[in-house]
Amino acid sequence: MVDVSATPLLDTVDVPADLRKLKPADLRQLADELRHETISAVGTTGGHLGSGLGVVELTVAIHYVFNTPVDRLVWDVGHQCYPHKILTGRRDRIRTLRMGGGLSGFTKRAESEYDPFGAAHSSTSISAALGFAVANKLAGTPGKGIAVIGDGSMSAGMAYEAMNNAEQAGNRLVVILNDNDMSIAPPVGGLSAYLSRIVSSREFLGLRETLKKFARRLPRPMHAAARKTDEFARGLTMGGTLFEELGFYYVGPIDGHNLDHLIPVLENVRDAEEGPILVHVVTKKGKGYAPAEESADKYHGVQKFDVITGAQAKAPPGPPSYQNVFGETLAKLAETDERICAITAAMPGGTGVDKFAAAHPTRAFDVGIAEQHAVTFAAGLAAQGMRPFCAIYSTFLQRAYDQVVHDVAIQNLPVRFAIDRAGLVGADGCTHAGSFDVTYLATLPNFVIMAPADEAELVHMTYTAVCHDSGPIALRYPRGNGTGVALPETPELLEIGKGRIVREGKTVAILSLGTRLEEAMKAAETLEAKGLSTTVADLRFAKPLDEAMIRRLLTTHEVAVTIEENAVGGLGAHVLTLASDQGLIDGGLKLRTMRLPDIFQDQDKPDKQYDEARLNAVHIVETVLKALRHNEDVGRIGDARA
Repeated sequence: MVDVSATPLLDTVDVPADLRKLKPADLRQLADELRHETISAVGTTGGHLGSGLGVVELTVAIHYVFNTPVDRLVWDVGHQCYPHKILTGRRDRIRTLRMGGGLSGFTKRAESEYDPFGAAHSSTSISAALGFAVANKLAGTPGKGIAVIGDGSMSAGMAYEAMNNAEQAGNRLVVILNDNDMSIAPPVGGLSAYLSRIVSSREFLGLRETLKKFARRLPRPMHAAARKTDEFARGLTMGGTLFEELGFYYVGPIDGHNLDHLIPVLENVRDAEEGPILVHVVTKKGKGYAPAEESADKYHGVQKFDVITGAQAKAPPGPPSYQNVFGETLAKLAETDERICAITAAMPGGTGVDKFAAAHPTRAFDVGIAEQHAVTFAAGLAAQGMRPFCAIYSTFLQRAYDQVVHDVAIQNLPVRFAIDRAGLVGADGCTHAGSFDVTYLATLPNFVIMAPADEAELVHMTYTAVCHDSGPIALRYPRGNGTGVALPETPELLEIGKGRIVREGKTVAILSLGTRLEEAMKAAETLEAKGLSTTVADLRFAKPLDEAMIRRLLTTHEVAVTIEENAVGGLGAHVLTLASDQGLIDGGLKLRTMRLPDIFQDQDKPDKQYDEARLNAVHIVETVLKALRHNEDVGRIGDARA
């Protein structure tokens, strides 16, 4: 490693217009300095590292060749955008990445004109870039749409839907396929770079267009043969036949770390009258930083780390994470039930399915970034008598909602949904928050929805889901570690739709769903100290509700409060509907719902996010006291019941 503070060229570049003033011979040094600055920044903040290091040269080349921000650059997913942010006026804030009030870890429209389209989920870039390209074409204004999409994102159908519709953009659309894993291309080297430069040149494209016009005058069989011969010849030497069939002019593959190869090809593409064009570049995750290159995951996501050694800061030992409790529990249950299988959409480690896969490799399926397929695949398995668990982050399950409704719920198939990252998620911010799953699932007939209060409850709910063969069932649990309770040796089969009372009182009832139970218990202690006897119920189920328990609590307490880590329309809405339908609030009961606020919350530490959301113990107490103060003096009530 060189001294990361020695960045004389980078110090002269605040925005891409400054970059374009440099000589081509200086770009190699600039890229090296940009790589060191990225490593230094992520070492301070943590975040996504390997993906950004893999596109350093590509980032420099794009901003050098194209006229950003007039040319609209869209990064797919956006987790590789840290070098881009450094070059686009945000270097002075780059060490606030993923922090409260700091830069987002993804592209964000509100942050910079150089982020024309926000992203954090995959496979949206081609559609968005096509939108920019066509809008400019229709308006007769300058500007291309440039999509940079990784090979992983190419596993999602949306990318192909966009490419199939891209022809009308013509030369306004450029797609850059960043291939760092799929190895679909012939070897990358000097010959490949030479061919790419030739076939993207104006002379070659002009000659090709002339020959195409001539070929159109030939009889149809000869015209079709000429077209296929052209595509086959280039496909044989360069790959890309699939993209040609989708209407793209394919260029590549080229070395994505060799600026001498990148710059002339991108210049040719920029100036081409043909289009749309797909440029296939081959890169290496973690490029230029030995610890990342040698790591199995290429330092995809890292904690703060020592730049010299690469050693990441380790969190203090604590309870097991929810995802691992789920994965290990499911693996154990599968030892005696051959019908259990697990499906994940490119997140085996993040969902705990890696634990299951290690024990039962033939029954674990990673389908890539294809949530829609994952859900319908699970539906097919369930229809054939298997017991599939579809393990997907809450925010990603949104991408497959139609399949959940049409392929699972309507047919009442027993697909088990293990919904990870439910609730707020800290540094990943609003794009990854699991804020809506109770709302969008509890509206569906036939669904059962559970939320464990701790890791022991997650064990019970995983077993309960295994045994539930009468329809779809979901269990939602948060990111991070459990509470530290002992895990049961033998899981318990929970009665569907039945909650539990964890603390008995007389005046205030707190109805909790999920891991806010700990805060509910703290609030109960404070309320008791104020003379307000408090019941705390762990509902366990958002659907079906424990109607008998809820009816008893609402008719025997003066104040009832629901609390959940979900947006409006979830547990609270369903309890209010029940209370309204059965007249339980007609007698003057004070019923309040506590839920995530009706905003998209930016990244911050989870405890600060929940404080902002007003879902901590102090806010529960405040809600109760305000409800009581509506008609009578809290102090007097407290004195009377002390």
